[in-house]
Amino acid sequence: MSPKLPIALVQHNYKLADIHGNADRIVAATRQAVSQGARLVVFPEMAVTGYPADDLLLRNDFLENVELVLGWMVKALPSDADVIVGAPWHQAGHLYNAAIHIARGNIVHRYYKQCLPNYGVFDERRHFTVGDTAYVFEINQFRFGVTVCEDIWYPAPARAAAEAGANLLLNINASPFQIGKQTQRLQVLQARVHETKIPIAYLNRVGGQDELVFDGDTRVVSANGDSVISTPPFEEAIYFLDARSLASPHRISAPVIQQTELVWRALTTGLRDYVEDNRFAGVIVGLSGGIDSSVVLALAVDALGREQVQALTMPSQFTAGSSVEDAHILAKSLGVKVREIPITPLFETSKEMLRPAFEDLAPDTTEENLQARLRGNLLMAVANKHRLMVVGTSNKSEIAMGYTTLYGDSVGGYAPLKDVPKTLVYQLAEYCNRDGTIIPQRVIDRPPTAELAKGQLDTDSLPPYKVLDPILEQLMEHDASVEDLVAQGFDRALVRSIWKQVLASEYKRRQAPPGPKIRARAFGRERRYPITCFSYGKNRTS
Repeated sequence: MSPKLPIALVQHNYKLADIHGNADRIVAATRQAVSQGARLVVFPEMAVTGYPADDLLLRNDFLENVELVLGWMVKALPSDADVIVGAPWHQAGHLYNAAIHIARGNIVHRYYKQCLPNYGVFDERRHFTVGDTAYVFEINQFRFGVTVCEDIWYPAPARAAAEAGANLLLNINASPFQIGKQTQRLQVLQARVHETKIPIAYLNRVGGQDELVFDGDTRVVSANGDSVISTPPFEEAIYFLDARSLASPHRISAPVIQQTELVWRALTTGLRDYVEDNRFAGVIVGLSGGIDSSVVLALAVDALGREQVQALTMPSQFTAGSSVEDAHILAKSLGVKVREIPITPLFETSKEMLRPAFEDLAPDTTEENLQARLRGNLLMAVANKHRLMVVGTSNKSEIAMGYTTLYGDSVGGYAPLKDVPKTLVYQLAEYCNRDGTIIPQRVIDRPPTAELAKGQLDTDSLPPYKVLDPILEQLMEHDASVEDLVAQGFDRALVRSIWKQVLASEYKRRQAPPGPKIRARAFGRERRYPITCFSYGKNRTS
């Protein structure tokens, strides 16, 4: 029996539908790992195609391409190592989410994922057939069990692998980030270890894919439940360990990272990959001098570099001088080019043109929305001319309450704060300033305002965010009822008013840009509410 059995866990980013590019990276990483002594090289779930491939999996040409690329990979991979890699596998009219075992120039076996998630952001039962058989293989008298992602959240697949004689369980993942997920994963792994008495090597991918962000968080849990290896989140790397002793040639222990920093990394990762993978030349941010646009500009610079970021400030007669000043101070501190286009002439001309149509009706939110739409037009024009993407600046609290203007401040190709409540935006601003003032303190201290009317404040239309955000969290992320919240001590009339406004604003959210998921339930693919909801669908404003 060999004294050591080196294995490599490849925590990389795999691009959706870049099948050939992903295959090249898999082969290159395997060769690198083998050159460093690895006998077994393990890749994440769906590494060949990226994840989630959604309805691309319904296309025959897509699946045929996967099959061709897998055939090439089998021949291109080193023959002196075993490889476990995730890919879809089509057989006898069924499609499986598979972990494919490749060795000695052949596909040795295909393990099919047994637990298919069909909740939240996941829709796997739409595409895949359930597997029902454990898989254990042997290298140098050491036995490895294989599971895929959701399999580890239930006892049966791990127990079946242990009963088949596995000495170490490999679990390959494409598990999205959300706040608190790292703690949940460790608890689940420890539960499976306690039940099976065998260690688990948990491998996850990194990178952004539309609304999802993958944090890695690869770790190895010993047979006594200790986390002996934990990797830095959101970073690509290959991690080596000895399967027999679970020792690594280099100490791998991720530093403790506070929640706000994890969120910051998730948001920058999602934005970076969205911009780069969709081949935008750069981005532009409408910079108001308020806290949301300030945080978004700082995120964009961190994600992309200042050379790829521009800012546009568009003051009106209602914009405070301090807002304009703070916008320029922030842009200068970040090294970002900023243009200023006042909208007052456009606004006055537009009102004059509309005067016959308004028939001397009193001013109302129409004039406020007009300002936002003028700004949206200007942002889109500059973005089009310079081949940039507009980055949206609305946060989750505003989006929930419909406190945005369609085709105005809701414009954008991607909205980094879409799943970030307003109270968390303030925490992100403080994190941005951790090593010195980037966002002017006056921006953080100033009461939030859209500055669309004289003396306007957000609290004219909304409850204070410290009151609003806990109610929204319960209503939207935990499906609490009005009665549930009243029992918790919240005012019934306030809760009913908020819930009514949330439901009545669904039509706006359907037209909103995507943004990265960081919380238990984000707007987008995992929250499916009807637009037409009769009891709450009256008295809408846009």
